[in-house]
Amino acid sequence: MIIAHLSDLHLDGGARAEDRVAAVLGYLAGLAKPVDAVVVTGDIADHGEPGEYARAAALLEYPAPVLVCPGNHDVRAAFRTGLLGSPPSDGPIDHAQEVGGVLFALCDSTIPGRGAGFLADETLAWLDGVLAGGDGPAFVAFHHPPVEVGVPLVDAIRQTGAERLAAVLARHPRVKALLAGHVHTGASTTFAGLPLRIAPGVVSGSLLPAEPGGDHGWAEGGPLEYDRPPALLLHVLHDDGRVTSHHRTVSRRTPAA
Repeated sequence: MIIAHLSDLHLDGGARAEDRVAAVLGYLAGLAKPVDAVVVTGDIADHGEPGEYARAAALLEYPAPVLVCPGNHDVRAAFRTGLLGSPPSDGPIDHAQEVGGVLFALCDSTIPGRGAGFLADETLAWLDGVLAGGDGPAFVAFHHPPVEVGVPLVDAIRQTGAERLAAVLARHPRVKALLAGHVHTGASTTFAGLPLRIAPGVVSGSLLPAEPGGDHGWAEGGPLEYDRPPALLLHVLHDDGRVTSHHRTVSRRTPAA
């Protein structure tokens, strides 16, 4: 199985963000065969407006399942109606789908109105129940990484309460990897003994403090790099349960639809 992993589209009604999303989907459309699933780990809209989700739904059309979870820029009610076809609600957006015998559990790590992340008790109870429903391979996805990654301004708004998530994961050895976004850079680490793969930002990249501009505060535009081409991860789930992740950058020559 091959899984395309995107994050942080930040569609805002402007051509720049749309063109970058279209370039990534154009890259996927040009593969010899479609990937098995596309996972988008949040910040799909920049302002959480219904029109931003309408454009996201159009741009993310693909011949394989496209699985989405919200980020801190997303608004739950508009996200639900615009991307999931569900009635508006302000509760956590937790949902799961099985693709080719592999379970994808998509968790809402957002705290409405805040940049930081936290998995609500009801989300963790839901995740525990979903993972208990079988023994096939599973991926757990959310927006906020539950560990520091070396980008201080983003680390300050990471997912807290991580020991609660670790306790759930310890009960379910079927989980092969965790998928996240939020950082705007491709990164690989571990959490609770599992691979944690963080997708690069489609809209922009982020910098480590040692890189030029990496020490900028939010008032200075943050440690973000806007000239970097859009990128994604391709995860390969092997028959023995290993997950290998490949980083791909994408030309921006494909126009938005």
